[in-house]
Amino acid sequence: MKVSDILRVKGGALFTVSPDQPLGEALKTMAEHDIGSLVVMEHGDLVGMLTFREVIQAIVNNGGTVGKTIVRTVMDNAPLTCTLETEIDEVRRMMLGRHARYMPVMNQRTLMGVISFYDVAKAVVDSQDFENRMLKAYIRDWPGADGGEPVQTL
Repeated sequence: MKVSDILRVKGGALFTVSPDQPLGEALKTMAEHDIGSLVVMEHGDLVGMLTFREVIQAIVNNGGTVGKTIVRTVMDNAPLTCTLETEIDEVRRMMLGRHARYMPVMNQRTLMGVISFYDVAKAVVDSQDFENRMLKAYIRDWPGADGGEPVQTL
């Protein structure tokens, strides 16, 4: 399974923020759309990622308030990225290795979407459920499984 399979199911809603935007505005966008991350774009290029992890750290460092903080000062300026062709197993390894919960999906310099650790976990579980159903159907339809002649095995 590839990242493109997840985005096909998930849809293409993208939420971005400018690096010079006030953090408070970015938080409002995250709250309004019930999302845990924003891709930081500048002049059409990915320059960072803002997640609730960076937000919480910024608030703690600022004495419990957002103040006049701008996104650039708190964003992750070297986020993990993947492509549409990246295999899900590789995405899992990358995300676990960096403790990343969100990953922008790029097609060269074009942002295609963002996948979350939840999206990856859901895709894996759905795939395993499908495989289990197919195996159970195969076993149920096995010749001799209806109580008739037993199937000889070698």
